[in-house]
Amino acid sequence: MRVLVFAVAAAVALGACSRAPEPPNRPKLVILGFDGLDPDLVKEYMDAGHMPAFKRVMYGGGLFPLETTVSPESPTAWASFATGVNPGKHNIYDFLVRNLQTYVPDLGMVRREPPAFWFDWIPVRRPKVHSTRGGTSFWVTAGQAGVRSSILTVPITFPPEEVPNGELLAGLPLPDIRGTMGTFNYFATDVSRMEESNSEFGGKVAKLTFQGNTAHTRLVGPPNPLISPKIKAIYNKGGRLSDADKITVAELEAEADLTLPMSVSWTPGSHTAAITVAGKTTQLKTGEWSKWIDLDFRLNVFVKVRGMAQMYLVAADSEVRLYISPINFHPASPPVPISAPASLAADLYERLGPFRTLGWAEATWPLDENRIDEAVFMDDLYRAFDDRAQVILDRLSQRNWDLLIGVIESPDRVQHMMYRLIDKSHPMHDAALAAKFADSIRSVYRRADQFVAAVMEALEPGTTIMIVSDHGFHSWRKSVNLNTWLVQNGYMVIKGQVSAPRDKTLDDLFFGGEYFENVDWSRTRAYAMGLGQIYFNLRGREGQGIVSPGAEYVALADEIAAKLKADLLDPDTKQRIVRSVYKRDDVYRGEYIGESADLQVGFEEGYRVSWQTCLGAAPPGIVYPNMKKWSGDHGGFDYLTTAGILITNKPMGAEAPRIIDIAPTVLRFFGVAVPNTIDGKPLFKN
Repeated sequence: MRVLVFAVAAAVALGACSRAPEPPNRPKLVILGFDGLDPDLVKEYMDAGHMPAFKRVMYGGGLFPLETTVSPESPTAWASFATGVNPGKHNIYDFLVRNLQTYVPDLGMVRREPPAFWFDWIPVRRPKVHSTRGGTSFWVTAGQAGVRSSILTVPITFPPEEVPNGELLAGLPLPDIRGTMGTFNYFATDVSRMEESNSEFGGKVAKLTFQGNTAHTRLVGPPNPLISPKIKAIYNKGGRLSDADKITVAELEAEADLTLPMSVSWTPGSHTAAITVAGKTTQLKTGEWSKWIDLDFRLNVFVKVRGMAQMYLVAADSEVRLYISPINFHPASPPVPISAPASLAADLYERLGPFRTLGWAEATWPLDENRIDEAVFMDDLYRAFDDRAQVILDRLSQRNWDLLIGVIESPDRVQHMMYRLIDKSHPMHDAALAAKFADSIRSVYRRADQFVAAVMEALEPGTTIMIVSDHGFHSWRKSVNLNTWLVQNGYMVIKGQVSAPRDKTLDDLFFGGEYFENVDWSRTRAYAMGLGQIYFNLRGREGQGIVSPGAEYVALADEIAAKLKADLLDPDTKQRIVRSVYKRDDVYRGEYIGESADLQVGFEEGYRVSWQTCLGAAPPGIVYPNMKKWSGDHGGFDYLTTAGILITNKPMGAEAPRIIDIAPTVLRFFGVAVPNTIDGKPLFKN
């Protein structure tokens, strides 16, 4: 592990020079968010002496499980954190949202407005991104009352909102330059032609073919904004593609991405390689990271998209293997604003140098696809943690805030990928790997503790601190094909063959593709999408709906919920797979309830909906071992067994806090009236 170094003293000294006048007698509050900290693991590590700073924080207040949302997914939970309301009032239920006419999903947190061009050449409108989140962030309400705030990489803050008397650096779902959660590039001499395509989640894989000592290829950048809408329009027509449509799509896909020329120079056995991208050369040794490299992708003389990426030379002996990180928005010149004020990101870049802007900052996807190993993943994850930490400490040192909120998501990512090494019953448990990396999760929890210690050292005495996580974690041992279950039970009907002809990939989500391939909507009553969401094909709502509102809807909800709990059993153990099924009207209320799933499945420990279900497929088999390195999860599990955590140094007046209670607690803390639309209740004693 690289040593975690926080230049706290220097940062505080620098900030003291620009300290803004402070309103008299206004208290200070710092909220440190750690995505995915599990209460059981926190207690275990605290008891073993690994988290002394966390223990110091709780002396004045306490440690509490924090009830999460239905479903316990990060976007849903952090949206409720920000607004103090249930998902029915803020409209974030999952990572995905479906198009009611075409049934094709997109990221459910933003709506994109593409750029416009005259004659496919001259730009006349910049791209825009709009948040689909409803409700009002508590920092906006507090800011309107004069509370100064600094909001840093909190999930569900992209696109950034203007904060009265405050600043905001956006977090998830801030995408990479391709508009995804993290598309990496991987080049290797030993990639087969079968592998040379898009991976299931998040990768562009290409074969390096050398002529002499040099291989020429291209680095894939952002989608061509002139081409992507044309491809999506063809798929969004619905139904199966005609032969003519397939030919048109193939022609468009040939020019669908902006790319840069790239070459790799290498002598076998040298353990070094020189990578040249757009005329700039980087020399790397095996096992070495590059510095951040600026990358400019040109559409034409008028339009350029700037990003930045890091390279890692996996091997350069008898084979060459090169990993290139997702291309982040460049903080000094992003294609759309990533902070408010817009100048904040560039100011941070000038002060701190390059830092990750991608909301999903850690390399989970290449590890899951076996393009990097555990050691590289952990090294990258520590770098991601430190990127977030340095930004938070820098803004903390400025002292021109009353409320500071900073979120680091690395604990979530390490548990997603490394849970198999602490769970000996997981089908991907590897004793040899566990001997090297079983401490990975604990090490990141300890890093969180070190960061808390650094923050406490920098704070003035008496500052109130809250440590918050949005959900806990579970081992994911077996995958469940929900759509296949719906097909086998007659709720979803497939035309022709039951299984899709191929595994779905991320491109089926973001760049067209035949999502829900071969579904006969004229006879389908229910379909699954996302992490445990089941939707009814409702007449008057879905484009080809057949289920009538009212009695038929209620009967279908009762029937599917009962069957899932009673009949969906593990074929090996005969144990039930589903702990609870939550009906829409029982758990949500508000103006956005019509966007929610009709049923939310809450899985038992060890089970999670399959990736192929998330990608719209109904492959053969319902339950099968999870043979992916992505081995821990929370989405789709029963929210009652997936609590986050709250630690505070201020006495609490409630012993069963919920994530929706944080917003009104902060408003009451600053003496700001709590809007009557908020569902949560203040937690602190008066």
